[in-house]
Amino acid sequence: MTIEIKRAYLEEIRWRYQKGTKSEKSKILDEFCLVCKYDRKHAIKILNGNIQPRTKRPGPKSKYSDDDFLQALVDLWVQMNKICSKKMKAAFPKWLPHYNTSIKIMNLLGTISPSTIDRILRPIRKPIIRGFSTTKPNLIKSRIPIKLIDGEIKIPGYVEADTVSHCGSNASGEFISSLTITDLYSGWTENRAVWTKSAINTKDKIEEIEKALPFALIGFASDNGTEFINEELYRYLKKREAPVNMVKRRPYKKNDSAHVEQKNWTHVRELLGYQRYDNKELVGLMNEIYKAYWNPLQNYFTPVLKLKEKIRIGGRIKKKYDIPTTPCDRLLQSSYLPKEDAARLEREFSAKNPFTLKKLMNEKLKEFFKLADEYEKKRLISQD
Repeated sequence: MTIEIKRAYLEEIRWRYQKGTKSEKSKILDEFCLVCKYDRKHAIKILNGNIQPRTKRPGPKSKYSDDDFLQALVDLWVQMNKICSKKMKAAFPKWLPHYNTSIKIMNLLGTISPSTIDRILRPIRKPIIRGFSTTKPNLIKSRIPIKLIDGEIKIPGYVEADTVSHCGSNASGEFISSLTITDLYSGWTENRAVWTKSAINTKDKIEEIEKALPFALIGFASDNGTEFINEELYRYLKKREAPVNMVKRRPYKKNDSAHVEQKNWTHVRELLGYQRYDNKELVGLMNEIYKAYWNPLQNYFTPVLKLKEKIRIGGRIKKKYDIPTTPCDRLLQSSYLPKEDAARLEREFSAKNPFTLKKLMNEKLKEFFKLADEYEKKRLISQD
């Protein structure tokens, strides 16, 4: 029985004990000792109000209860975009060299476990809100095979793609969408803002992302939306010296694209929310945020979990994950990245500071949301 339950139980029976007869007191005392495991003489003192039951847990004070440490932990969690405790623990070696704090707090951050991080942050975490899909089917699907390539991935270059619509609660008209492309091997993810999900606009952004990837594109998987299943993208991926293996996922099976579907939340919705962005002038600023700040933070400094195996035990499935590792480190640890590309990645990583990236990104986000609000006000005024 917890201390809180004991205290509530005590408040309920104390007044009955003090007002009861001798025989009633004896029965209440027997029950109180049996339920709370108190010695009889000690229980009498508690029921008479002479002493109070213990209000704190036994043992020494937790070394993680210091206010300065708790503030530093919450600050790091926010700076790391509120990632889970396992990823946060794995990210400390990347972030702490750039974090300005005392040696005592630095040592405590080095010894804290993911479960303790979860316990401390539990009161301030908020539930997740989900949106809806605006994906539409297309007609040339017969030329693009349905295939699940996840289990075959042993090298970087096989990517999943998806789009997130910034349409608010109204999917009509023109609005901005975010294109997300993630590598199945490393978790390396690139985002770009697209004005409408037209075939040519989406193809142009995919071409831009391919040039920014630190590895060659080998395979491309998407859902059955018209932004991907079209002649423009099909020709771009197939009509080249080394054609890209283009496949599609099964309709209405979101788990087929679980890797990129997850990134749609962590890399898009957590950053930009569910507001409607229907002004074309916001596209450039959104892409600056993605390319200059957000994607480097995610790819160089934010560890990702990768599923190693799934074991069925009766009616349950037990999943095993590898050690949380940043996409950059996972690429550098592989033997498939050319030495020139690996050296370039190391130079880019060493030149970046996660706290500087986060600060500059927040400034750009304030500018972005201010412009978005101004456009929204103008639109509402024009409707009136």
